[in-house]
Amino acid sequence: MNSNQASYLPPPELAAMIGKQIVVDTDSSYIYVGLLENAGADYLALSGVDVHDTSGSKSTKDAYAHETKKLGTRANRKLTYVRMARIVSISLLDDVIGF
Repeated sequence: MNSNQASYLPPPELAAMIGKQIVVDTDSSYIYVGLLENAGADYLALSGVDVHDTSGSKSTKDAYAHETKKLGTRANRKLTYVRMARIVSISLLDDVIGF
């Protein structure tokens, strides 16, 4: 770990999400739903993660987030790191508004 990573503090809005279930939308067909464990300068670390690729599905990312809030997270990874450079949006799962 270099000195920049060791002294990195995430923005307060992101730090407030640590320990909570979040939805991470990326610039790809992937959406991630899981518990935010850590927020580094270059990545988010999520545990109990549902990594879902919408490219082979009829479901949109938005519909999948709604479904996950209703049915619960279906984890298929113990731990996943998501590159910050690929993230389009981050929200709390609790903030997903139902149809």
